[in-house]
Amino acid sequence: MTTEMKILMGLDSDVVTDQTAERSALLHRVLTVSMVSQLSVPKIPEGERVDFDDIHRKRMEKDLLELQTLIEVHFDQRKKDETELTGLKDRIENRRSARAEQQRVRAEKDRDRQAKIAEERQRKEEEEAKKRADDEAKKKKVLSNMAHFGGFLAKAELRKGKTQTARDIKKKTLAERRKPLGIEHMREDGLRERAKEMWERIYKLESEKFDLMEQMRRQKYEITILLNRISHAQKFKKSHGKGKVGGRWK
Repeated sequence: MTTEMKILMGLDSDVVTDQTAERSALLHRVLTVSMVSQLSVPKIPEGERVDFDDIHRKRMEKDLLELQTLIEVHFDQRKKDETELTGLKDRIENRRSARAEQQRVRAEKDRDRQAKIAEERQRKEEEEAKKRADDEAKKKKVLSNMAHFGGFLAKAELRKGKTQTARDIKKKTLAERRKPLGIEHMREDGLRERAKEMWERIYKLESEKFDLMEQMRRQKYEITILLNRISHAQKFKKSHGKGKVGGRWK
């Protein structure tokens, strides 16, 4: 039975390493074999005197030598087995330590990976929340600007003192030209594009307004010139149409 099989079968190492018990058992077995061998009748040479004491002594010496040899061989093997057992225990402990270290490293990597996933998820959620807040703020700003622009048009209309009919015509014209914004569900890119379109339209309207105001200014200037000429002509006509009648200008 090998050392690995002894370990797997759960043999008690204290019993296996009990050298005193092994020595006693081995000595008893050898002595038993020696006594059995002595029961056989030795072959006695004919015509010679046999010294049984010498035969017994030599047999005992031979048995003792064999016993010592068996004991030395046994304990040499025992020493090798113990060395192999120690090496096996060391290898098992090293594998256990290596496995524990691998599990620790794997668990640490898994914790780091989970932490990075959670951090990335939180960062994306914060970015989405910030983007939504920015979009809402831009929508409110656009709506506020449109409201102010509408108020500006209303005030300008009142300052000009136009009649109700002219205001109705202007409202109708604005209603026809005004397009619904439809920015409630737009994202930042859509808002930028819509703001660009509105800016271009406002720029076009301002250009038309400037042209109309220039045209009105020229017309006012021409009317003023004509009125001055009419006034001057009337004064000239009055001054040259008078004559003296009875010493008085008529």
